[in-house]
Amino acid sequence: MDYIITTEQLTKKYKNFISVNKVSMHIQKGSIYGFLGPNGAGKSTTMKMLLGLTPPTGGRFTVDGGHFPDDRISILKKVGSFIESPSFYANLTGRENLDIIRRILGMPENTVDDTLELVGLAEFGNRLAKKYSLGMKQRLGLAGALLGRPPILILDEPTNGLDPSGIHEIRNLIKSLPSLYDCTVLISSHILSEIELMADDIGILNHGRLLFEGSLDELRQNAVQAGFAADDKISSSNLEDMFLSMIDKDNAARKQRVQL
Repeated sequence: MDYIITTEQLTKKYKNFISVNKVSMHIQKGSIYGFLGPNGAGKSTTMKMLLGLTPPTGGRFTVDGGHFPDDRISILKKVGSFIESPSFYANLTGRENLDIIRRILGMPENTVDDTLELVGLAEFGNRLAKKYSLGMKQRLGLAGALLGRPPILILDEPTNGLDPSGIHEIRNLIKSLPSLYDCTVLISSHILSEIELMADDIGILNHGRLLFEGSLDELRQNAVQAGFAADDKISSSNLEDMFLSMIDKDNAARKQRVQL
């Protein structure tokens, strides 16, 4: 398969705490990869390592053929990112904030207006960023990630703070990106129903370990084999049920190992 992002035994350790534990991921070019896990599972840390924001303490990874750390700059030129809460210059407008990014990237002037339109902020482009609602800030963060039309997008909770209508709009936008811009999307979210509707492949992380990687159909089969779901209910098993069952079973196994 044509993988654009791969990690091999990727590990991040903070003193006596292992945040990411020997994670090996395989993200296909042109796909949407849903990265799932409870709070503190290591999703954001993994994404930060892929962006060079924090160095791995073990393992390695490649992004579009580039190897970290030697190819860090060339990797970053290919990636648009949105990690946790986006930061902006509060006393500049949304348009002015994006224009700073546009100039750094050397993009045409009309790129800013096109991107504001794309994320549904066209009518708010001249409003100061400090007056944006949480949902509007999330849209502006997504606009910043999309501005250079990068071949790879890394999005950490991009729909946080959006109302149901906004979530629907951003989901449809993200679903369209691989065909619209020939890009690959790595996205994390706690809204499992949204990931189920948009992702081609799924990775499930718990306590820093990758419990599963594959398509939703493969997850259903895995759920049956592992006893997470009954055969007669396999067609109706949803992502949330399978995710929670897998996490609960892994947590129970961890607890049992600790007691032994």
